[in-house]
Amino acid sequence: MANIYRNAKVDFTTTDNTTVYTSPSNSRAIVKSILVSDDSGSGDSINVTLTDASAAVFSLFKTKTIGANATTELITQPIVLQESEILKAQATTAGRLHMVVSLLEINRD
Repeated sequence: MANIYRNAKVDFTTTDNTTVYTSPSNSRAIVKSILVSDDSGSGDSINVTLTDASAAVFSLFKTKTIGANATTELITQPIVLQESEILKAQATTAGRLHMVVSLLEINRD
C-alpha cells in the first residue's frame, strides 16, 4: 500500500465543467485543500461537484463566490474520494479563476 501526495491544478480558461481529479480504480484519496483564486480583479463564482462510480453527481459548492483578487479555501474538513470518483469544477466566467487541490492518494496495491 503506497501513500502518494498529489496536487491537481486547473486554470479555468472556459466555462466547461472540468475534471479536476479522478481517483484511480485501485485507490482512495483524501482531499486536504481546495484553493480557488481570482486573478481578474472582478471576482467570480464556481461550482464544485463529486461524481461517484455509478455516475451520480453530488454538489459540494453551488455558485460559491470568490472575491476579486482573492484566494478562498473551500473546505474546512477533509473529503474522501472512493475508487473512480471524480472531482469536477465549473467557473461562471472564463479566464478568471484558478484551482489547486492538495490530496493524499492511498493505493491499495
